[in-house]
Amino acid sequence: MTEVRPIPLAPLGEDVLTQIEAIAGPVMREDRLRDWDPGYHADNFAAGIAVSPRTVYELCALLALCNAERIPVVTHGGRTGLVGGTASAPGGIILSTRKLNSGIEIDPVGRVAIVDAGVTLEALQQAAAEHGLSPGIDLPSRGSATLGGLAATNAGGIEAFRYGTMRDRLLGCEFVRADGTLVSDLARVLKNNTGYGLTDLIAGSEGTLGIVTRLAIRLEPLRQVAATALFAFATIEETLAVAQNLRDRFGDRLRAVEILWREYAETIAAQHGQSLEAVGIGEGAFLLLAETEETPDGDGQDRFITHLEALFEQGLVSEAVLAQNSSQRDFFWILREDADVLFRVWPHVHSFDVSVPLANLGDYARQIEPKLKQLADPVGVYIFGHLADGNLHVMVGLNDDLPHEAMEAILYPGLTEMGGAFSAEHGIGLEKREAFSRYNSAAKYQTMAAIKAALDPHNILNPGKIFMPTSQ
Repeated sequence: MTEVRPIPLAPLGEDVLTQIEAIAGPVMREDRLRDWDPGYHADNFAAGIAVSPRTVYELCALLALCNAERIPVVTHGGRTGLVGGTASAPGGIILSTRKLNSGIEIDPVGRVAIVDAGVTLEALQQAAAEHGLSPGIDLPSRGSATLGGLAATNAGGIEAFRYGTMRDRLLGCEFVRADGTLVSDLARVLKNNTGYGLTDLIAGSEGTLGIVTRLAIRLEPLRQVAATALFAFATIEETLAVAQNLRDRFGDRLRAVEILWREYAETIAAQHGQSLEAVGIGEGAFLLLAETEETPDGDGQDRFITHLEALFEQGLVSEAVLAQNSSQRDFFWILREDADVLFRVWPHVHSFDVSVPLANLGDYARQIEPKLKQLADPVGVYIFGHLADGNLHVMVGLNDDLPHEAMEAILYPGLTEMGGAFSAEHGIGLEKREAFSRYNSAAKYQTMAAIKAALDPHNILNPGKIFMPTSQ
């Protein structure tokens, strides 16, 4: 990945650090930060100073001080982002939300959870499961990704095609403005027409407009997995046809519809000492991972098998494997989720995530893949993603690195015009600032810049993210 570094500032003086400690407790210095997982960007800990407020009120006082002293503040959740959204610089502070995790309140009647920003997705999943409920969002980094971070980046994930992204999961939120003002928009109801949608504005703002402290999250019924299957097809169009067929047949009980290019799946399998042939997938350039949930009658697997047989009889499917046990199901999901092993395969890996309208998906893939493979020799091109919503993850492995822009020039042109997006899940951060200014309309860019200037006039909140420095 590219390493775009913020402009370095002078280190903070001891007098300021003393004031910070008086407000929010001991600061973590560079020597202690070495014990923390730095995440995916080399500059995540570049500030060398981190503080973890214990309460919302400490956070408010801390931001008031930083705003008065013009100290940049970069908020950290689980540091699972891939676009440099949590990169910091000397002269600023890292504000970790890890201590804002005092509890999870579940309202099983209203199907709402009230959670602190530092709570992990997995912790909420477990708490909701005790009431037979689910937050309706899931992704591989569930064990470390925090709810505040997921809201700030408007995360999507596996279930977005049926329940929406994080913005769609939120009923309300509480956040702190740059000047330390606490703003509570923590509604628990779906219908709320009381002015501007501040929750929608903060969700996806990447910590540039305010710092999320608490969230009201919609919950969905939790259902057990009924069947998990891995299909293989010769073309994207065949894969899409069966994915749509499954959506029509199983509706909201279809939990996942994931696509994996064979080269990606084979590489992940090999890194785990396995092969696709060993589980019965001998051919097919495109794999479809589908999972259904149990029915009220408890016959979900039987219904899936019956439908699978019909797909074979109709000639829509010629190669498919139904997971026979939890171990095989786990392996299917490892193929989809363990993309991190690519960082062990290649010295340099560039990661992209785009959204493509389903009608354009086949043509788009056939256009980009050969061009990416011509960038270098050798080069690894790995594509996978959430098929039902058109979100593709594209990872490019190289022995000798190339500028990120060389790949963007292949992946991004035409996406906006066709109704897609050059960033589907991970936001803009540092890495996609230039693309943000190039592939958006000037009016949209200027409108967002005006909102940023209004809410954070001194530009202390995650400065340098989303907008190019010349536009700040």
